[in-house]
Amino acid sequence: MSSQPVEIRTHRSEPVTRSIAASVVIRSSGRSMIDITRAISGWLLDQQVGAGLLTLHIRHTSASLTIQENADPDVQADLLDAFDRLAPDHHAYRHDCEGPDDMPAHIKAALTDVNLSIPVRDGRLTLGTWQGIYLVEHRTRPHSRTIDLAYIGN
Repeated sequence: MSSQPVEIRTHRSEPVTRSIAASVVIRSSGRSMIDITRAISGWLLDQQVGAGLLTLHIRHTSASLTIQENADPDVQADLLDAFDRLAPDHHAYRHDCEGPDDMPAHIKAALTDVNLSIPVRDGRLTLGTWQGIYLVEHRTRPHSRTIDLAYIGN
């Protein structure tokens, strides 16, 4: 077994001098993937930060966060379809007091993330060329979703 060389580049080493917290409320229109990259990036630029780490946390059990391709909308449609195949609405779930889409939404949220941590360099998220931050609404009807933001850095 041969090992491949690994190159690690240190960009910066500075003390942590800032901590910023905020919340963003997003109204979904039902099952969808909502690209929130521009809103989050804009907020970060307004804070005039340098290098650090931005953490996002969604405070819900039937919605989630993900980083996914943002160039072709078919990716989001295919992902939503795949989630529906993995956790269909009209299965015989024990937990059904909030409707037939509730337990499948919990399953879908468990398969994705409720927290994202993204490095920040020169005040910008270090996302890849085709990456975007998405709120994934797993319920079929509209909801108001809150995402907490926490930045630590300089």
